Amino acid sequence: MNRITKILCTAALGCAGAMVSVSAHAAVTDSDKTFLTNASQGNLDEIKLGELAEQKSTNPQVKSFAHTMIVQHKMLQEKMAPFAQQWSIVPPTTLNSDDQQEFDKLSGLSGSDFDKEYISNAVQQHKQALDAFNQEISSTTDQQFKQAVMKGKSVVAAHLKMAEGLEAKLSK
Repeated sequence: MNRITKILCTAALGCAGAMVSVSAHAAVTDSDKTFLTNASQGNLDEIKLGELAEQKSTNPQVKSFAHTMIVQHKMLQEKMAPFAQQWSIVPPTTLNSDDQQEFDKLSGLSGSDFDKEYISNAVQQHKQALDAFNQEISSTTDQQFKQAVMKGKSVVAAHLKMAEGLEAKLSK
């Protein structure tokens, strides 16, 4: 191959790569960005509430659940970070207003009252999150993001199952 042919082939491959990148980016919708923003907020909220539960709960099962929430929601946040960066979404740094109210409420509770409220809130939040993940899976056209959302959904579903199991134990 002569030099000009190599240059043209390189340029053509570069343009093809740019076209793939543009078409993959074009698949991202405002709905995808909204979902990612909400999921990022949910991860932060679960981490902060989990940290509070790790400190305040005296129930080993609740403490273990809280620790799992912290570790796995940090992992989910890391898995979504490349999309957030690519889409210029700034991750949240504070609780949303509803979860700040829940945090304040939980801060005033102790013992089994704390545990029941924390787990009840976790059930409610994970049900809502699971609905949002299902909706995003059915609506997104970005295949890479869809794969990440599907993995996230399995984590959220497992959290919901754990929280519901704990809620049943705490209500006895």
